[in-house]
Amino acid sequence: MRSSLLVRLLVSSVLVAVCSIAATAWLVVQGTSGAIRQQQGQAIASDQEIYDVLLDHAGTRPIWDAKTEEVIAELTRKTGRRITLTSDSRVHVAGYRLDPLPLKASARIDPLNVDPALRPGGPIDDRLAGPFRLSDAESEALKKSAELRRDCLATNGIGAVLVETPSRRWLVETPGRQTGSTPSRCGEITAGTIVTPVDTESAALADLQRIFATCALKEPPLLVNAAGVPVLSPKSQGGEKAEKCLLESRRQQLDQYAAPSALLFVSNDDGAPEIGLTRAGTTPIVLAALAVLLLTVLVSFLVATRLVEPLKALTGAAKQMRAGDTQARVRTKARGEIGEVADAFNEMAEHLDRTERQRKAMISDVSHELRTPVGNIRGWLIATQDGVADLDQELVGSLLEETLLLQHLVDDLQQLALADADQLQLHREQINAADVLDQFAGHDRVTVRRAPQLDLDADPVRLRQVVGNLVTNALRHSENEVVVSGERRNGQVVIEVADTGTGIAEEDLPHVFDRFWRADSSRSRQTGGSGLGLAIVRNLVELHGGTVEVRSRLGAGTTFTLKLPA
Repeated sequence: MRSSLLVRLLVSSVLVAVCSIAATAWLVVQGTSGAIRQQQGQAIASDQEIYDVLLDHAGTRPIWDAKTEEVIAELTRKTGRRITLTSDSRVHVAGYRLDPLPLKASARIDPLNVDPALRPGGPIDDRLAGPFRLSDAESEALKKSAELRRDCLATNGIGAVLVETPSRRWLVETPGRQTGSTPSRCGEITAGTIVTPVDTESAALADLQRIFATCALKEPPLLVNAAGVPVLSPKSQGGEKAEKCLLESRRQQLDQYAAPSALLFVSNDDGAPEIGLTRAGTTPIVLAALAVLLLTVLVSFLVATRLVEPLKALTGAAKQMRAGDTQARVRTKARGEIGEVADAFNEMAEHLDRTERQRKAMISDVSHELRTPVGNIRGWLIATQDGVADLDQELVGSLLEETLLLQHLVDDLQQLALADADQLQLHREQINAADVLDQFAGHDRVTVRRAPQLDLDADPVRLRQVVGNLVTNALRHSENEVVVSGERRNGQVVIEVADTGTGIAEEDLPHVFDRFWRADSSRSRQTGGSGLGLAIVRNLVELHGGTVEVRSRLGAGTTFTLKLPA
């Protein structure tokens, strides 16, 4: 874990971050945090009253007008602060003409998007009633109903007060008493109680429902509570999505009733510049920053050095391989991801080296295999040309036999080349492998023992070629009987070709399926085959999705086992 590149980078970053935090904390202890906060325009915490009054004012009119100037003048007189309002594009709207404007505004005045840090509550100012504001007659009627409830409570010894909501509805509140503790005969209506809307509310609710339906098609109709605020139906199943839809719908409906969003800037009345850091305050910041920078450079240099060294070794080994040195390897003590890259490079180099050796060996083997028949043909043709030998039937037959050997070798090489290029095609069909095995029963030294039904999906020609190569190989290495058997085992068709010949040494078994490999190196094509037959067997079996295995013991014989999916 410690050697992981990711962990090292994280540890380095954490170290730098810890030092940065420690330096910042030290600066805070020295008393600079107040100046920094003022420099960043965070003085609105002491001017919450200004924000609240202007927010309320913005919800009572669709534009900023002369009344706005009066409200700002009164706030300036009361708080002793200079107040500036600008549009979102920083064009002066009302109040003191501050020039230049600070980079960061003190707050944004927008009744449709209330800052919860300055005015707790919902995202829309609850004082903005808009089309839900009742007429005088409607408000008066509701007030009389509320007075009846208040009088009923008073009769029962419960003190109650009337509270007018921003929409001009009336609530009866009982300070100090819990909800549900008032007499039922007097009725109880809290701010959250669903009520029957009056005409003004019905019209506004219908308009809001139309907007709401565009983003909440399957929601039940909206309702209104005793505070005059539209709410979701208790039957709503839209959850957070429906709440968000209702919020955006209300903003769209109320937009025409509220003044445009404006930026609020608050500054000192005496025209004093913003508080900034003195030279004495700036010096420790600069020194701390330089120290953190120096530490960052040092740590980064150390980490980069550890990373670059193995990468240089990897680059050097790659250049050696490009120059032809297939023995080049990366030698590094690095672990983790870089160590894995080095190991992968070394494995690749081993594979390339092994492939190059196999290529050279194959060229040598092919040359050796071609030399004898080509030499024989050339020798007899020269002898015939010089008149030393007659071109009779016997010589023609001998030359034809040599050309057949060449043809078989070329065919074997072509088949292996197609297999290597994944271009060897199988013509699969549903066959009974027992029929393929029976074709070898006619040989006087071959005994076939097989189950009557060995159904599988295979290429019959290629399967016969596989078994034929194994039988030919067994007959070549044994003077006794060769047994070919077939059975179904564990959902597979298992074919075995066994002989009692000379056998294969244990150390030679891993090389049995290598190209041009012969158990007896003194054998030639005439006495030991081309050395390609078993390589072809393995390729064809694997192409069928099966496996081939070999068991052998010197002096006891050899058994090849094919396992093909049924």
